[in-house]
Amino acid sequence: MSRKKSSRRTFLKKAGYAVAGVAAESILASTLAPSIASAQAQGQPQPAAHDHGSHAGHGAAPNILFILADDLGYADLSVYGQTDFKTPNLDRLAAEGARFTQAYSNSAVCSATRFALITGRYQYRLRGGLEEPLTGGGELGLPPEHPTLPSLLKQAGYDTALIGKWHLGQPPKHSPLKSGYDYFFGNRGGAVDYFTHKSGIGDNAAGDLWQGDVPIERLGYYTHILADEAVRHVRGRAAQPRPFFLSLHFTAPHWPWEGPNDEHVAREIRSLFHQDGGSLKKYAEIVTALDEAVGRVLQALEESGLKDNTIVVFSSDNGGERFSKTWPFIGQKTELLEGGIRVPALFRWPTRVKPQVLEQVAITADWLPTLLAAAGGTPHPDYPPDGENILPVLEGRPAYPRTLFWRYKTQSQRALRDGNLKYLKINDNEFLFDVAADSRERANLKEKHPTELARLKSLWEEHNARFLPITADVRSAGASPDVSADRYVPERTRR
Repeated sequence: MSRKKSSRRTFLKKAGYAVAGVAAESILASTLAPSIASAQAQGQPQPAAHDHGSHAGHGAAPNILFILADDLGYADLSVYGQTDFKTPNLDRLAAEGARFTQAYSNSAVCSATRFALITGRYQYRLRGGLEEPLTGGGELGLPPEHPTLPSLLKQAGYDTALIGKWHLGQPPKHSPLKSGYDYFFGNRGGAVDYFTHKSGIGDNAAGDLWQGDVPIERLGYYTHILADEAVRHVRGRAAQPRPFFLSLHFTAPHWPWEGPNDEHVAREIRSLFHQDGGSLKKYAEIVTALDEAVGRVLQALEESGLKDNTIVVFSSDNGGERFSKTWPFIGQKTELLEGGIRVPALFRWPTRVKPQVLEQVAITADWLPTLLAAAGGTPHPDYPPDGENILPVLEGRPAYPRTLFWRYKTQSQRALRDGNLKYLKINDNEFLFDVAADSRERANLKEKHPTELARLKSLWEEHNARFLPITADVRSAGASPDVSADRYVPERTRR
């Protein structure tokens, strides 16, 4: 073996490249070889090296329930470390399936991640996916002709439904019903009040609750309403011969900061951003209501005899903000620090996947190829996924290292994780972290390991060159010092 390889192997061992179930030699090979993610980012229609194909032929196709929270922090569930309140239903889901410890969102903000979830591809391939986040009306959104997880499952024989938040563009050009869903009940935009179900404040604000393309009105707390609708849908599918795919996308715990007993707050707030409201106690009420809602839907699955052959996935669209718990990470929504992109992720499939804590690095875009493989479907050949099928790892194969890419316009943020190393740039400041050994992102290794810094920077540039550029008209939101006191601009920017 060459001296260069020996030196690199020594460094990798010191850097903590100890991914569960992966030999050091495999990790070394991953570091030296071109990344799978790089090949996929070129649009090459090839399977991932660790993708072992679909699982058709293992029995009846599973139902799929995909539950997405909105702005839930990594440690906002008690099974992930929340100590201020309990989340017994999601804890039980974790105990009955796989709990990921290294799952990431595709973006640090909502709509961008949703583009990746539904397409299985980096959001930077689509103009609407560049927005951070997508707002209002206009032409931007998910192109109806683009293959999606629901459209591909529909081709595989599934009934498809979205209950909850869409946030991928407005009619007449964009709609869940134009992108593979047979049924839609929920809100089209990025945020609604939990009680008025409006996208703004006041009598003249537009309502944003829809059944299909028809505006409707319902009384009650939005988290409860979505759970009611999901329970009805699950029970209605029990006697049907076709498998179902249900996207249940809650708006909780996204602002405004309203718990189930806070209808009066909806009449008092001056903005949905609710920057003068909320507390840890209120946040606990919102997340607890979310947990109870999930519990009701899981109970409906069990009572309908559907539990054993239904895949249930639970995750969040990005890291938490304001009142979320992201320990042990730093950062929040809109930031590429771990707290802005590391998310809880749970996967249960009783007949196929045993309970486990999974160290596999994963990202939102992985869910499309993974769920298609479980359903016996295949991606569209003209739109190969950037995500990877991680079902073989869930079923017992060893975990393996990954290369993941991010960028975020606000503060000119860049990030790339390769193995356990992470390159991060915020404005003019660059960092190299071993996020396995240093989850707080405090020990900057850039001067100690300049070769690795250069290598990861080069990988970032290779990925970035394959995607749409960030232009002046791209909207990007971020935490600002006039609202978030801990995001102050220091007088001294260097030591």
